[in-house]
Amino acid sequence: MTEHPAHPWRRYVAIGDSFSEGMSDLDPRDEGRFVGWADRLAAELSTRTGDGDFRYANLAVRGRKLDDVVGPQLEEALAMGPDLVSMVGGGNDILRPRVDLDEVADRLEQAVARIRATGADVLMATPADPADAGLLSTLRARHGVHTANIFTIAQRQGAHVINLWGIRSLRDWRMWATDRIHLSTEGHRRVAQAALVALRQPVSDAHWNQPLPPAPAVPRREQLAGTAQWTRTHAAPWVRRRLTGRSSGDGRPAKIGQLTPFGPTDLPDA
Repeated sequence: MTEHPAHPWRRYVAIGDSFSEGMSDLDPRDEGRFVGWADRLAAELSTRTGDGDFRYANLAVRGRKLDDVVGPQLEEALAMGPDLVSMVGGGNDILRPRVDLDEVADRLEQAVARIRATGADVLMATPADPADAGLLSTLRARHGVHTANIFTIAQRQGAHVINLWGIRSLRDWRMWATDRIHLSTEGHRRVAQAALVALRQPVSDAHWNQPLPPAPAVPRREQLAGTAQWTRTHAAPWVRRRLTGRSSGDGRPAKIGQLTPFGPTDLPDA
């Protein structure tokens, strides 16, 4: 990585759900483990400390709702004495048939205020714009309100925001995994660069926000077959979990449960 000016953070903790855990940026060295934008951000920051003293923990777990993110995860994170916390939560709540977006925003702001009161910086993220996301485009109104709320919280509390809504390249389906909900490896790489922008740090890839070359047209028959496959493989199991009160993260521990030295060599594509 290119050498960049040092930054003030030495203890970075990520809390949240599958987005911050890193789904679906698979780690080929460890089946079932994901890398993700937060790991990639930590690797970038670790090279810029100036003194080599950098530690990282990732407490995010797939399927977690806001109760867990601003509850047990937040408590565990604060106990580590971080100076930077990324907190992205509420996405799983917004997917429910009924949600009070004002309540979600109030709880997030209370959590941000608690973190800021310790002197630590906070990194949040908006949802991506689902305008071109097929069936998920019906969530656009909710995501738009949530985005406005995130920026309002950040303005009041002095937090940083990854503006996923404004990254037009993320509206390309190739930035997303086959489940159409989680980012691909390329998507996570780009979000890590967007996180550096949000933290007012130099990026390591000057072309990170350029769109991919145009994709070849997909025949209508293949589109329909792909949607049917997606329904069987991803949508139906998700609905079954909701109906039975289960979560994909049930019984799953945090990926990096304590502050740990972390750098570029901890990434699979180092």
